[in-house]
Amino acid sequence: MRVLLIESDHTSAVNVVHIMKSAGFTVDHTSSGQEAIEMLRHYDYDLAILELMLEDIEGYEVIRRARSAKIDTPILVLSGLTRSQAKIKALSVGADDYMIKPFDTGELTARMQAILRRSRGFSNAQLNIGPLAIDLNSKSASVHDLPLNLTGKEYAILELLALRRGNVLTKDAFLNHLYGGIDEPEMKIIDVFICKLRRKLQQKGADNLITTVWGRGYVLREEEKEASISSPIEQNAVLVAP
Repeated sequence: MRVLLIESDHTSAVNVVHIMKSAGFTVDHTSSGQEAIEMLRHYDYDLAILELMLEDIEGYEVIRRARSAKIDTPILVLSGLTRSQAKIKALSVGADDYMIKPFDTGELTARMQAILRRSRGFSNAQLNIGPLAIDLNSKSASVHDLPLNLTGKEYAILELLALRRGNVLTKDAFLNHLYGGIDEPEMKIIDVFICKLRRKLQQKGADNLITTVWGRGYVLREEEKEASISSPIEQNAVLVAP
């Protein structure tokens, strides 16, 4: 998933970015609270990690302005402020969780994953969609209990589709998720990934889980029988960019 880190301390930022990238997250970083609000307005982040003590404005104000602007991105406060009043205030203005520095790496990753699951309507680390099962902890997937042999990019696409099941995702959204704006290839690479992913799903008996919505993108349906937006021929066709 794509995460925004809002941290003014360089050493701490480098450490957290390394942890998140090692856990498979795509990370953007800013040291400015003002800039963070604009980034949350204009980009689709799955989670924001926020230090309360910033250079320009307090982290509380970042949370308050984000929620006032109807930005519902989950926010995990990761701060050096240890007093209980700081935690209470952060949660009361709209934070989703609070951790104190120094922190345990495993706990941070676990809390991030828990927030992501809750925000997408899942209660545990395994997503079950029809015959498809995805384990968010092991980063693996199976169909009818048969393991899927996926590349890193194929798994990332499948996980994103599953976490946002029922929502149409554009090719821009996939590129942003996979590459985070860095050295992005041509958009048609998404069609290639989707084609290969569909083939692997079909080989295990999961037909028509990924549906093409013409002129818009792709969507993962709750059940195979619901995937009826396009015809069987269209299901295996390459999406033409609008």
